[in-house]
Amino acid sequence: MAKYLVIVESPAKVKTIKKFLGANYEVAASNGHVRDFPKSTMGIDFENDFEPKYITIRGKGDVLANLRKLVKKADKVYLATDPDREGEAISWHLANALKIDEKDIHRITFNEITKNAVKSSIKSPRGIDMNLVDAQQSRRMLDRMVGYSISPLLWEKIKRGLSAGRVQSVALRIICDREEEINAFIPEEYWTLDAKINIKGEKKTITAKFYGDENGKIDIHSQEEMDGILQEIAGKPLVVESIKKSARNKKAPLPFTTSTLQQEASKALNFSTQKTMRLAQQLYEGVDIEGVGTVGIITYLRTDSTRVAQEAETAAREYVTQQYGIEYATEYKNGEKSGKKIQDAHEAIRPTDITLLPVKIKESLSRDQFRLYQLIWKRFTASQMADASYETTSVSLKTGKYFFHVTASKLVFDGFMSVYVSEDEDKEENNTLVNGIDEKSSLTIADLESKQHFTQPPAHYTEAALVKTMEELGIGRPSTYAPTITTIIARHYVSKENKNLYVTELGEAVNEMMKMAFPSIVDVNFTANLESLLDKIGEGAINWKTVVRNFYPDLEEAVQNAQKELKEVKIADEVSDVACELCGRQMVIKYGPHGKFLACPGFPECRNTKPYFEKAGVACPQCGKNVIICKTKKGRRYYGCEGYPDCDFVSWQKPSEKKCPKCGCYMVEKGSKLVCHDEKCGYVEEIRK
Repeated sequence: MAKYLVIVESPAKVKTIKKFLGANYEVAASNGHVRDFPKSTMGIDFENDFEPKYITIRGKGDVLANLRKLVKKADKVYLATDPDREGEAISWHLANALKIDEKDIHRITFNEITKNAVKSSIKSPRGIDMNLVDAQQSRRMLDRMVGYSISPLLWEKIKRGLSAGRVQSVALRIICDREEEINAFIPEEYWTLDAKINIKGEKKTITAKFYGDENGKIDIHSQEEMDGILQEIAGKPLVVESIKKSARNKKAPLPFTTSTLQQEASKALNFSTQKTMRLAQQLYEGVDIEGVGTVGIITYLRTDSTRVAQEAETAAREYVTQQYGIEYATEYKNGEKSGKKIQDAHEAIRPTDITLLPVKIKESLSRDQFRLYQLIWKRFTASQMADASYETTSVSLKTGKYFFHVTASKLVFDGFMSVYVSEDEDKEENNTLVNGIDEKSSLTIADLESKQHFTQPPAHYTEAALVKTMEELGIGRPSTYAPTITTIIARHYVSKENKNLYVTELGEAVNEMMKMAFPSIVDVNFTANLESLLDKIGEGAINWKTVVRNFYPDLEEAVQNAQKELKEVKIADEVSDVACELCGRQMVIKYGPHGKFLACPGFPECRNTKPYFEKAGVACPQCGKNVIICKTKKGRRYYGCEGYPDCDFVSWQKPSEKKCPKCGCYMVEKGSKLVCHDEKCGYVEEIRK
C-alpha cells in the first residue's frame, strides 16, 4: 500500500510522476483550484479588514472527498502544485480544505517534470511560502473588486453581459489608443533615390542609396527637391570617396520567456497566444516518447526569467561541442531585462534534455507540438552558442556635391545562426561585388531610380505585438497575457482579422466609459505600479492588506460618482439581411455563450431565434447559393452550402469563384495559392493580390 501521497494540479501529470516515484507513492490531482470567492457576491469582508471569504468551487466536492480519503491513509502528504504564485496559493487552499496541520505540510516544486527533478524535490520539501500566497490573494482581490464594482455599471449604462477587469481594461485602452493614432495619422511625402552602378569589368550592377552632402544626411520631401538633385548629378563623374571595413558580431539570442515564446510562435508559426500556452502546457506536463516513456520535455512555461540551470548549461555546451565543434560553444551569460523586475524563481523555457532532438521525437508529437518544441529547442541551443561574425564593407561614393552609400556584409562565422534565425532577423546584404571595390575602381552610374513614398500609420496590434507592449510597460505577468487577450476577444471588445486586432464599436464605448469614470484603472502607469507592489508582497517587503486598504476607497468613490454622472450609451445590434419568418422584422445578430446567433428584434412579442452562419463571400460551386463558414463540434472550420441538405457541398478549404482553366472544376484557396479541387488535375496558380 502507498505510504506517501503527492497532490498535483493537472491529471495529465499523474501518470508521469507516478512512474518516476514508484509503488510507495500515490499521485492524485486537484484539477486546479479547489476554493475561490463565491460567484454571487464580492467574497470580501469589508467590515472585517478585507478578509477574503472562500468557498469550495462547485463540482470540486467529490475531488476533495477523494483527496481526504487518500490523506487519511498516507504517512506523508506532498503538495506539488505549479512552481508559481498561483500554484503556491492552490497548495495553501488544499492544506486548508484537507485540514493538513502546518507542521505536516510538505511543499515541493519542480521546474521540469523529469525523474531527476521530481525525485530531487521530494528530498527537499519546505513549508508554504505565505508571501507568494498573499501576492496571489491580493491580485485576486483587486481583480474581484474592479470586476464586481464596475461590471454592473457597464450592464446598466451600456449593455448586459459586459465586464471590466483590472488588466483587460488597460489592454483594451492600449489597443484603442493605437486605433486613435491610426485614425489621426496624416501621411507625409518623402522620396528615395537609388543609383544602379556599373563596375568596370563586371556584368552585374550594385545599388547605392542617396545619402546627402558634406554637411550630412539630406531628406528629400518633394518632386522639386528630387529634380534639383538629379539636375546637379547629371553628367558628373562618380568617384570612390572612402571605404571602411569593420567587423561586427551578432549576439546569440536569449532563451525564451513566456512573453518572447508567445511573440515568436505568433510570427514563426502563426499561433495565437492561447494556442501557444496550451501546447506548451502539454509539452511541460509530459508526452509519451517512444523508447523513453512519458516525460516532460520542456521546463515550466510561465516565467519571465532568462536564467538557465548550471546542469543545463553544461549539457548544452557538451552537445554543441560534439555536434558543431569547440568554436561554436560558449559560456552562457544569464540575461537580465533592464528596468523591470524579474521573478527569477524559474528558469527560462528550455528543453529538459537537449539530446531529445525534435527530429528524433517527431513521431511521438502532434504536428503543432512538434513545431513548438522545435522552436524552443532551437532557440535554447542557439542561446548556448557563440555569436555570429560579419565583415562589413561601407563604401561612400561622390558625384558632384552629393554622396551615395553602399554597404555589404559578409558572414565570416555563422555561430548560433547555424541552428536558429529569428523571424525578426534583418536580412543581411551579401553583395560580393562591393567587397572588390577600391579607390582605383572605375565606376559609372547606369541608372538613377527615384521613388515617391508616403509615411505609413502605426500598424494595428497583433497578439504578439500586444504581449510585447504589455511586457515592456510592466502590465500583467507571464500567466496573464494569454487569458487577457482571450477575454477581450471573447467579450467582443476586440475582433481579430488576419492576425490584426481591431476595436469594435462595443469596445470603443466601454473604453470611453472607463477613461471617463475610472481614469486610474485604465492608466498604464498606475497599473504597472500596482504590479510592482504585488511583486513586493511576494518578496515580503509590503503587507498585502496595506495595498488593498489603499486601493478600495478610491475605487468605491469612483463607482459612486460614475453611477450619478455617467449617461447611458446604447450599442445597436447589427441588423442582418434575414427576415423573421414569424413577424417579418429584419433579424439582428446577437452574441450568446456559444457565439453569434440571429434573434428577432421584436422580443418579447416575438421570440424567434435561429443559428447565424457567416457568409464566405463566394457562391457554391454546385448550386450557386451562398457558401457559409461552419464549425465542427471540436471547433475546426469548414465551408458548406447554405442550401444544405438539398446541396451537399462541403470543403475544408475556402472555394474560389474562379474555375480551373485546365479542367473546369472549382478551385480552392491553400495559403497563397489557388489549387484545383480535382487532385488528378493538379493545376496550381498564385493568388493575385
